[in-house]
Amino acid sequence: MSEPSHTEPTNAWARFGWLMGGIWLVFLYFPATALLRSEGPVLAVAVGWFGVAAFAATYLTGFIVGMRAPHGRERPATVWLFVAAIASAALTIPAIGWGVTSFTPFLMSYASYLLNRPTHWVANTAGPALIVFEIATAQARGDVEPWPLLWITVMIAAVNTINSWLIARSTAADELRVELATSEGREAVARDVHDLLGHSLTVVKLKAELASRLLERDPAAARAELDEIVRLTGEAIDGVRGTVTGVRSEGLAEQLAATADALATAGVALEVRGSASSLSPAQAIPAAWILREATTNILRHADASRAVVSISPGTLSISDNGRGLAPDPGLGGDAGTPAAGTHTAGAQSTRATGHGLRGMSERAAEAGAELRVTGALGHGTKVSLTW
Repeated sequence: MSEPSHTEPTNAWARFGWLMGGIWLVFLYFPATALLRSEGPVLAVAVGWFGVAAFAATYLTGFIVGMRAPHGRERPATVWLFVAAIASAALTIPAIGWGVTSFTPFLMSYASYLLNRPTHWVANTAGPALIVFEIATAQARGDVEPWPLLWITVMIAAVNTINSWLIARSTAADELRVELATSEGREAVARDVHDLLGHSLTVVKLKAELASRLLERDPAAARAELDEIVRLTGEAIDGVRGTVTGVRSEGLAEQLAATADALATAGVALEVRGSASSLSPAQAIPAAWILREATTNILRHADASRAVVSISPGTLSISDNGRGLAPDPGLGGDAGTPAAGTHTAGAQSTRATGHGLRGMSERAAEAGAELRVTGALGHGTKVSLTW
């Protein structure tokens, strides 16, 4: 099984967002043209070309590094690359003078998408203001007034502000979805622990009272009841540990690793198709819980030798080649499967796992997904989660 790298970007924006910075590099045409027309010293022009090349390298590297950080939370390296880009642009001043302002749109966009909110406002206000000053002093210097550059910077400032707002809203919404999914998951786990301990402790209390009464007149029966108490408390501890492990799990990728280890211990071969990063963070939380519960069912009831976990955008499924079960129609099972009342080993497994399947169905519904359980006696079981 191949495990996803923890350093690998987990979404398309992080992996390919730098292309946006790469596309903007075509506008280096303007400082490059100014250098070709420059009448400055040869050394100044050579330094200017070096500055353009260094600017392109630092600008693109900044996008590659910065897109891997959450929007509005710059990394230290991104800040230093921004400073390096400004310094690189400044190297062209001896050769092209005020033509250096053609780098302004680049720096405005860099600040908007890779740095924090205050820096966005400073850069996207100072950029147009700098061009206005250049226009106001152009006649005194005998230069052409760069009105087109002013319109470009004003337009870019507006676009950057709108895009930054939309990205921030999208990021906040995704964080809220993750928080809600986590909160709902914790509430469900709390309910499961309460139900588990409530039942187990009630039975233990009754058996302890019975053992106390039998202790003098029937020591053997009292010992049997104490042994049963030990068994019940052991099962309760295992159940609580399993539930708490689900709470502590960091995500779907970690649960995939835990599933592989658990199945390997039981001699079940696991094949993973796809990557945990195919699901959004909000989807991965309930998917991890359902994968854990499905793994538990395989270990306890399936008697399988092989299992397959498939993950694609909006979908997770786990199937096995075990004894199968007769799905409950209320859980989305196939209509033509044998009834759960059939007196076979598979039907017994169905009754044993019914509460677990219903719990998974409730979790899926809370996450806005559909849970489907398909299978037939002797032909394995498949649990599918689809958004």
